[in-house]
Amino acid sequence: MAKDYTLEKRKLVIGGAAIVVILIFLIRLFVLQLLTDDYKKNADSNAFLNKIQYPARGAIYDRNGKLLVFNQPAYDITMVPKEVENLDTLDLCRALNITRDQFLKIISDMTDRRRNPGYSKYTNQLFMSQLSAEECGVFQEKLFKFSGFYIQRRTIRQYSYNAAAHTLGDIGEVSIKDIESDEYYIRGDYIGKLGVEKSYEKQLRGEKGVEILLRDAHGRIQGNYMDGKLDKRPVPGKNLTLSLDIDLQLLGERLMKDKIGSIVAIEPETGEILCMVSSPTFDPHLMIGRQRGKNHLMLQRDIQKPLLNRALMGAYPPGSTFKAAQALTFLQEGIIQENTPAYPCSHGFSYGSLRVGCHAHASPLPLVPALATSCNSYFCWGLFRMFGDRKYGSPQNAITVWKDHMVSQGFGYRLGVDLPSEGRGLIPNAQFYDKAYRGRWNGLTVISIAIGQGEILATPLQIANLAATIANRGHFITPHIVKKIENEPLDSLYRFPQQTTIDPIHYEEVVKGMRAAVTGGTCRLANIPDIEVCGKTGTAQNRGHDHSSFMGFAPMNKPKIAVLVYVENGGWGATFGVPYGALIMEQYLNGKLSPESEARAEELCNKVISYGYQER
Repeated sequence: MAKDYTLEKRKLVIGGAAIVVILIFLIRLFVLQLLTDDYKKNADSNAFLNKIQYPARGAIYDRNGKLLVFNQPAYDITMVPKEVENLDTLDLCRALNITRDQFLKIISDMTDRRRNPGYSKYTNQLFMSQLSAEECGVFQEKLFKFSGFYIQRRTIRQYSYNAAAHTLGDIGEVSIKDIESDEYYIRGDYIGKLGVEKSYEKQLRGEKGVEILLRDAHGRIQGNYMDGKLDKRPVPGKNLTLSLDIDLQLLGERLMKDKIGSIVAIEPETGEILCMVSSPTFDPHLMIGRQRGKNHLMLQRDIQKPLLNRALMGAYPPGSTFKAAQALTFLQEGIIQENTPAYPCSHGFSYGSLRVGCHAHASPLPLVPALATSCNSYFCWGLFRMFGDRKYGSPQNAITVWKDHMVSQGFGYRLGVDLPSEGRGLIPNAQFYDKAYRGRWNGLTVISIAIGQGEILATPLQIANLAATIANRGHFITPHIVKKIENEPLDSLYRFPQQTTIDPIHYEEVVKGMRAAVTGGTCRLANIPDIEVCGKTGTAQNRGHDHSSFMGFAPMNKPKIAVLVYVENGGWGATFGVPYGALIMEQYLNGKLSPESEARAEELCNKVISYGYQER
């Protein structure tokens, strides 16, 4: 008897359909029980309320133990959407001093899963943040009217001084990117946005705790579940001690008031940053509370860019401060020696029709007086001879050697400071000039880089680091702002010296030149009684008035401070750079300014620079 293949096919179809239905039910059951926690949240929310306990953020101190940043209480309003019933919206708005439109915007943002990826109607959601004690008190009196709403105690930052805003940084509400990249955060949490607050966020933030509260059938809180045995206490953030000297920082900011530029001071032996001034600056208190966004936008629109940390991000021509790095490179490569050659200078460098100007001084000069008088011609001749030296084979090979020495001295790349947004400056290489001049260039073509002009760019931190490197006679510790983390070691990067490619013996000649600049050269205004100061002026050409700068360290032997001052459009290096540098060194080494120095500081503070409206 022949098989009924139609019946066989029907059995297979029916059996297959049954299997598919069973698989759908199994997959759905798997998703509900293991992949989706909505039902669990629904069940848990009927019996429990998990209340996050936020840790106290770590405090920040200066090197002398003075409190810089601490916490003060603030309050958030949270809500569990599932629990909200019969809400009198107008009454709620009056209690919180907001409009109905603001209320609707808050709810819209809360329920938007793009803005709030962790949204669930069964869990606590942020409604409003950073209420003051007074605002919270008004709401507390009416809280019984608003089922599903809760008060969450938090802390916000407070500052002891109106100073060091760029360095200390601030905290703000987390972004979607922050939430997605770190499961620690939920909507409404705060995170470091700038400065130390950002760099050391994980150390400062601590660990959250949780309090599990038991509800009755009507949703009323009955107390802690299992008498709090399953509660987790928050772990406070770690305190930080900065290398910053707040008194030195305050002096630097006072000197730079109404001026544009930067002051950076470093302890050479340790690489610790003693002060880091960026001007114009802003009051760190503007970044506290619910007005932070509004104030940040105001500062962002300011034509003088007060949010820009010029100490780290400013890219400036180093001018004559760069001659110290050139001298070390020429000595290392045998282009110059201690006393010879003594290059001529008839008010500048001349070669054919090319001329680089200089100022009046004796001629010809060996290295030490060339540094002391900041002779342009001497360093132009040095670069011209190096780039034309046959031992390198070509200017391209010579500049590669030259650049390697400059990079080893801290230029051209980020130093690795423990603060965000560090710039790298620019040290051009052979490829850069080959592209610019189609391969046809020599030392004369790029002669301006001999005196820290042309394409050379450096950050104030890099120039200050050069001063520290010379003070150390050939090595530097990566500059850093944090001196100590509570119960935690510093990164090894900030503990071990980095050697340059220059033989330490060559640094003594440069130190002599910088000392001579103070005793009888361009830095005479940097003389401090009973302290051997070494310095180098810088006058960098600009589209407007020249920039005024000074790089120095003191004492000459066993240096304790290296400093860089850079004042945009300040004119000659001796106009602002040198006296400012001397005041910073005197304050740090003596602990105070003499009456004469205080009077000089006040006079310089009141000296006006006309910047116009050109953006920087």
